[in-house]
Amino acid sequence: MRTVLRRPDFRLLFGGLLASMTAESILLLALAIWVKDLTGSSGLAGATIFAVIAPMMLAPLVGWFVDRYPRRPFFVAANVVTAALLTPLFTVRDAGDVWVVYLVAALYGLSSITLGAALSGLIRELVPVELLAEANGLLQTVRQGMRLIGPLAGAALYAALGGWALAGIGTVGFLTAAAVVTALPTPRQMPPTVRLRWPAELGAGLRHLAGEPALRRALLGYGLGSLVMGFSESLIFAYVDQGLNRDAAFVGVLVTVQGVGGLLGGLCSPALIRRLGEVGTLAAGVAFFSPAALALAYPDIRLGFAAVLLAGVSIPLTMVGLHTLIQRRTPPALVGRVAAATQAVVSGPQAFSIGAGALLVGFLDYRVLFALVGLATLVAGTYLWRGRHLSTPTGTRRPKPTRPVLPAPRRPAEDAASRSGAHRSSPR
Repeated sequence: MRTVLRRPDFRLLFGGLLASMTAESILLLALAIWVKDLTGSSGLAGATIFAVIAPMMLAPLVGWFVDRYPRRPFFVAANVVTAALLTPLFTVRDAGDVWVVYLVAALYGLSSITLGAALSGLIRELVPVELLAEANGLLQTVRQGMRLIGPLAGAALYAALGGWALAGIGTVGFLTAAAVVTALPTPRQMPPTVRLRWPAELGAGLRHLAGEPALRRALLGYGLGSLVMGFSESLIFAYVDQGLNRDAAFVGVLVTVQGVGGLLGGLCSPALIRRLGEVGTLAAGVAFFSPAALALAYPDIRLGFAAVLLAGVSIPLTMVGLHTLIQRRTPPALVGRVAAATQAVVSGPQAFSIGAGALLVGFLDYRVLFALVGLATLVAGTYLWRGRHLSTPTGTRRPKPTRPVLPAPRRPAEDAASRSGAHRSSPR
């Protein structure tokens, strides 16, 4: 990761993203806490997260819009607009203003899709192909690190200063990201592409995902895993309550351990991509979730710590493998649409899985459900692993150094014959 950080353009982008990722990590959980405080309802608080996820259905339209404009100025403008979208939070006073929080959450979710699609294309323009895994791995490492401190910091700031302070910090974070990225040098211009009619343009990202074998297998395998991986969001509470006989607050300890695993996974992901390729790394990430889920089916605190640590490792492996595969296997002019479509295809099963898990845990033993998650992710990981040949490990793509070819020394007899021939052929 040091190699990619030596690039001045990526260092600037990374500095801007630190500011925006800090704002993101502080805001998401704090908005739900704010709604809980205003209404006293846990259901209404959970609906805040749903409001953020709901705009995923607009992902193809967002990707098409992103791909129509130059990456850097669009990314700057998107950060400024995101900062402006947070300003209505300053008007929230009581429970009657909860609709403002929901509106901001939905617009923020739409902005998150836009920023993600624009960032994927911007990284593809700034970073050489051989360093994409390092760049994505570094960003995922920082993102996982933010999960350790961001939500707790957001909750503490809300308790100390109120929701207005969160809105102010979020606004400053996105404006800082816009200001830093403005200083980026203008990336090289991409060749113009043939413009199709807008219905065809909207579906271009999905068609590329369906037509590219590596991307198709990656999304099918990861989608299968996502259909059950979200169960753990609800099952972990039953594990702590019924299995460990501890208070729900102990979930925070497990989340911290999972964050440590996320840091390890982010740091290891570039090396794993060089060794296994993008699809192989994605397979490892999904497969790592299997023993983690199976271990959580048995209530033991030592096994629990090991399980959530392994689950934390799996998250950045899947994200870095998938994002790097998209950037390497997608024409630059399509990156925004493909990234947005992927986000929608992946987030849909995840959202369904979280809801289904919350419903099923009321009817079935959590241990049975964890066992089901373990078996399903093992099947999904195996399916991905069998397709690892579709993406060659990056370490095999580097050209081998070649030795300079020197002319073979001539023997004395050959030199004499050559001189004799030259003498005979010379004009008198």
